Amino acid sequence: MPHIDGHFFTLVVKGIETVATKAGFNVLICQSNEDVAHERKNIETLLSAQVEGILVSLARTTRDFKHFEKVNKQEIPLVFFDRVLDGLNVSAVVLDDREGGYQSTKHLIAQGCRRIAHFCGPLHLNIYKNRRLGYIDALLEHGLPVEENLIFHCDMTVEDGVRGMQQLLALRQRPDAVFSASDFSIVGALQELKRHNLRVPQDLALAGFSNETFTSLTEPMLTSVDQRCEQMGQSAVRLFLEMREEREANFSPRRIVLPPSYLSGPPPSAPNNGWGGLPAAMQKVLRS
Repeated sequence: MPHIDGHFFTLVVKGIETVATKAGFNVLICQSNEDVAHERKNIETLLSAQVEGILVSLARTTRDFKHFEKVNKQEIPLVFFDRVLDGLNVSAVVLDDREGGYQSTKHLIAQGCRRIAHFCGPLHLNIYKNRRLGYIDALLEHGLPVEENLIFHCDMTVEDGVRGMQQLLALRQRPDAVFSASDFSIVGALQELKRHNLRVPQDLALAGFSNETFTSLTEPMLTSVDQRCEQMGQSAVRLFLEMREEREANFSPRRIVLPPSYLSGPPPSAPNNGWGGLPAAMQKVLRS
């Protein structure tokens, strides 16, 4: 997996270990740190350890399937979760990211927002491509234009959120809302709005994705999408077990799509104690 810090991957691991342990398996965890070269080394290490299956969430910099071909040649069950290269016919457990992006943008529109920006991640990965498509679906459904100057492409870090918000605030006509494909970048946007003494959600509404723990610690609480983390991990192991049992029966790739759970923050009319900022302790954690 890319990393095990934060809410999402920690709970995915919990789900994986719960089902795997009951089935009599031990779990080895490798981090790519979002580096495809490190991801390749991890695959070689796991193959050398003669593991019985591999569950993968791709590094942000992964753009091809070549280093996984050896896994298939050795007929080791391979299951992707959350992040998958677009267009691959592989076994995977994913969230309905398009629906999540649609619901987030639709929520902002329902609050009266009409000029909604989007922080978008690398489009070769399914999650960012589909969240962007959901954003576009909602705009078009409500007769709103898709403006490319309101779409900020980045790596979804806190720092990217700061830079993205700086770029948006510099526009002659700034947006009235931002939907980000990650909670980390939306927190960066929140920090930048604080520096400009702009209120959330009265002056500019924010919505993120992943339901990271820190979104409930902001004031006001940020709107986000829950990714059913534990369920995703559990489903990935169950899919591996099915593949293992049917290995000799030419197992066809299967994709499990989980429905997103939308968590709404306060509407623009909600009271706000001066400024909705991030607690100092939480800012320190995010910078570390």
